[in-house]
Amino acid sequence: MALTLFDTDEYRPPVWKSYLYQLQQEAPHPRRITCTNELTSLVRRATLKENEQIPKYEKVHNFKVHTFRGPHWCEYCANFMWGLIAQGVKCADCGLNVHKQCSKMVPNDCKPDLKHVKKVYSCDLTTLVKAHITKRPMVVDMCIREIESRGLNSEGLYRVSGFSDLIEDVKMAFDRDGEKADISVNMYEDINIITGALKLYFRDLPIPLITYDAYPKFIESAKIMDPDEQLEALHEALRLLPPAHCETLRYLMAHLKRVTLHEKENLMNAENLGIVFGPTLMRSPELDAMAALNDIRYQRLVVELLIKNEDILF
Repeated sequence: MALTLFDTDEYRPPVWKSYLYQLQQEAPHPRRITCTNELTSLVRRATLKENEQIPKYEKVHNFKVHTFRGPHWCEYCANFMWGLIAQGVKCADCGLNVHKQCSKMVPNDCKPDLKHVKKVYSCDLTTLVKAHITKRPMVVDMCIREIESRGLNSEGLYRVSGFSDLIEDVKMAFDRDGEKADISVNMYEDINIITGALKLYFRDLPIPLITYDAYPKFIESAKIMDPDEQLEALHEALRLLPPAHCETLRYLMAHLKRVTLHEKENLMNAENLGIVFGPTLMRSPELDAMAALNDIRYQRLVVELLIKNEDILF
């Protein structure tokens, strides 16, 4: 009789294969795993359990209640998903199918798939960069490159608004074509259209670049009077940002610092840019309109401080 890989002591299978083999041996003979879907589910389950032991930053799954057509097995517990409708939940970003109760135990290891992530604007920032396997959103990289190549001396850069219909065209181009979108001078001669598209991207983020969780710490830091303590508080606040958000913020602040170096031509210093980008990058988690209004001056100050101290804080 032919030997399997598991019949020799010399073979040391990976953790997930050992776990899969154990499940196969424990299963009743008629249910020995032959179904492709169930086999895949078991491998996924074992891999998920193995990954739970690895302490690293991961993206949370975006689970939505889903009705599956045909027989389906939970990709976490490997059990059948019973029912005719709403049998479980499906991650809208990576397609993982699990029971609703299992979704609470699945590790935060979502790896977004481009077939599920169909747009650029209004897409969660971490989801976008993981789907495209990039450090930052391509909108940010491409717009900043275009602005720095031909717009740093433009008067009122970022303060002057571009034509809204053309800004919407740029948004649609990114949503449709991604990194292949054409935002060159041949398509959009007015640089204010590109700056407008960049600001719109940040405004459309479902979770702001400076996240709701980190927002209070940033506002608190802006209220500190001692300069050294203020920078230390800002540094601590930056640690609260998800890695993709922090990297994007670093890149943006370095760009805005370069904009200020052309202040004589573009008339945009750190204070002016703070006025423009404060409400764009930060949104109060409070629903109280008066509280949010009172925070505006501190939002401006946060961005101004980040620009001026970009080389120290990042």
